[in-house]
Amino acid sequence: MSLRLATLTIDTRDPAALAIWWQQVLGGEVDGGDAPDEVVLEVPGAAPILFLMDRTPKTVKNRFHFDLRPDDHQAEVERLLRLGAVKVEIGQSADPEVTWMVLADPEGNEFCVLRGS
Repeated sequence: MSLRLATLTIDTRDPAALAIWWQQVLGGEVDGGDAPDEVVLEVPGAAPILFLMDRTPKTVKNRFHFDLRPDDHQAEVERLLRLGAVKVEIGQSADPEVTWMVLADPEGNEFCVLRGS
């Protein structure tokens, strides 16, 4: 097959700010290029993340999200909260077998922090 994943794309009201926030989370390099409506975050070992301008507000739960696996779950959750992530309840607290934390970035995009490997 000659098909490969080119980018993961996130619609956002502020491409540069959200790209910089995710750079703090994942590392990598931000490239704003010449178009302020499109900012790319190049993350080593992963497909680039493209942040595209979309002025409409987010209104529902994501249909697609990131699962992040840290070495130290609690330390990483605390770091992400300090960076501005917020805890999100989508029903996971009712299940005693859930081993991940659901957070959201500054624009409300949910992502999961899994237990360490």
